[in-house]
Amino acid sequence: MSNIKASTTNQWSLATEKFFYYFMGLRKRDLKKQVAMMQSRYPDDSSERLARRFISAQIPLSLVGSSLIHIPTVFPALGPAFRFMGLASGTAVMMVLNMTLSMQIAIIYGHDIDDRARLKELLAIIATTGLASSSTALVPRLASLEPAYKALTGSAAIITTSQLIGELAIKYFSGSTKLPTPNQ
Repeated sequence: MSNIKASTTNQWSLATEKFFYYFMGLRKRDLKKQVAMMQSRYPDDSSERLARRFISAQIPLSLVGSSLIHIPTVFPALGPAFRFMGLASGTAVMMVLNMTLSMQIAIIYGHDIDDRARLKELLAIIATTGLASSSTALVPRLASLEPAYKALTGSAAIITTSQLIGELAIKYFSGSTKLPTPNQ
């Protein structure tokens, strides 16, 4: 006899689940374990304080992702292919980090991360991270900064983007604010 539960229409499809698991590295079971671990370590923390712990922990990770994007610009002799690889890999890392952060905050505030509503939020994070990564690679170049300053400026922008995503996730998942929907 099968123990498979009937799928509800509010859950992710198997293809979507596999895409986010294999291609985007979003491991929902691990996210739930990480939140449970932090809740057991800091049982007296409010949901907001716990969410801010996750945001703070992301700063050094954002710096690593940002370095993948911006370090290749410091060595222009390596060519555009190397810069593109840095941009693509760094952006992918930042997308996963920002999606992870958002889903951790959703869990903290009691939201079901298997709900289809999370897909729109993840797509918004993917778009925001992609725009932030590409603009942080382009804007310092347009400003005619030295390569080292380009990397520092870009890194600061990537870290700031991650911090803003975390802050918006707190407001959104805590119910402090509602994000606009296409019907409004």
